[in-house]
Amino acid sequence: MGLLSRKATCNSHGQDSSYFLGWLEYEKNPYHHLHNPNGIIQMGLAENQLSFDLLETWLAKNPEAVGCKRDGQSIFRELALFQDYHGLPAFKKALVDFMAEIRGNKVSFDPNNIVLTAGATSANETLMFCLAEHGDAFLLPTPYYPGFDRDLKWRTGVEILPIHCTSSNCFRITASAIEEAYQQAQKKNLTVKGILITNPSNPLGTTMTRPELNLLINFITDKQIHLISDEIYSGTVFNSPSFISIMEALKDMNMEKNNRVHIVYSLSKDLGLPGFRVGAIYSNDPTVVSAAVKMSSFGLVSSQTQYLLSVMLSDKKFRNHYIVKNQNRLLKRQRKLVSGLEKSGIRCLESNAGLFCWVDMRHLLSSDTFEAEMELWERIIYDVKLNISPGSSCHCNEPGWFRICFANMSEDTLELAMQRLKSFVGSIKKHNHQESEKLRKESHIGKWIFRLSFQSFNEQDQR
Repeated sequence: MGLLSRKATCNSHGQDSSYFLGWLEYEKNPYHHLHNPNGIIQMGLAENQLSFDLLETWLAKNPEAVGCKRDGQSIFRELALFQDYHGLPAFKKALVDFMAEIRGNKVSFDPNNIVLTAGATSANETLMFCLAEHGDAFLLPTPYYPGFDRDLKWRTGVEILPIHCTSSNCFRITASAIEEAYQQAQKKNLTVKGILITNPSNPLGTTMTRPELNLLINFITDKQIHLISDEIYSGTVFNSPSFISIMEALKDMNMEKNNRVHIVYSLSKDLGLPGFRVGAIYSNDPTVVSAAVKMSSFGLVSSQTQYLLSVMLSDKKFRNHYIVKNQNRLLKRQRKLVSGLEKSGIRCLESNAGLFCWVDMRHLLSSDTFEAEMELWERIIYDVKLNISPGSSCHCNEPGWFRICFANMSEDTLELAMQRLKSFVGSIKKHNHQESEKLRKESHIGKWIFRLSFQSFNEQDQR
């Protein structure tokens, strides 16, 4: 062990989180409708598999883009050679146009301010390296994506401090919660370098309100710190209220050139292409852009991928059709999950975006503790054979909440998952009823024995 670095041997990756442990259990026994019908159904993975047919149809109609051709001529050699870290100009232009269209063209983006990265994971870590030193802190509203404990902290040494949000106001961010988190950092002698938000939220599946965004902008302006807005789910907003990007909020406050606000984006969720590893950083700070470009050499997007997607995203007709169709499908699927859960007596936080729901199972806990939450989670994964993510893995400070994904499976698989869950909840209710009846009978017998004893005592006393 002495021959290895502390980084290689430390346990700070976050892999021991129940979020990742659920994945491991799924991989040991994955559900398949034919080969393993009793296996674990993966509902802990936020993938969008609902619109692959739209992508495949486009690919079939555009064989040149797939075959590395332009105007009938092969550009294989051009793409196979070393590419500049800045990325292909055509792809960067197509990407910012796509980002603008998702935001209703209320804001525009400068291709010169975008840095390509190998997914949003790389983008978030790169921003940590650019904005903070080892031991500095970022504030994150809870609940938040469990992977941030890995993405933001593991290699950078940056600390995460929670901005505790609660179900009492549907987990909205408040001024008092932000201030309390900031004061906690100061008590710990930590330098707060910024706030990171996900909008739309992972795991809540909600979009931030304008007052929340204005509150955040005013706070970081007052404290002279950074704000990172992770907007990788911006194209998944399937219901009202509409999505408000941090760039739109800045524009409305005449602050659109703010160089302390940065956006993270990717095509993993909106286009359903996590395997393509396409992420991006958008910043108005030229120093951040310059440093991030240099760091991107450790995680570049392949030139073949960039070329294919530049052609796809430059197709405005396809772009518009895909966005609308995909959002409609997400709405339909989300409603199916919510309806299925309601049949089991389970409610969700009202949501309008994302690939998941934030599910309230507090009434199924044996006690109001995180230990009881883990007990319930273990029963769901091992007995019900559903992999869902417990709220504690998302740093929720209220036990009993779970994230359940709905877009990474077929409709039939989702239906089966709901049947399994309904049966499980029914067994809990039956058990609780039996226990209640048992206690009632025991109480009744106890009262009867007490009465007999009391009556016997009185008779003896009378004698």
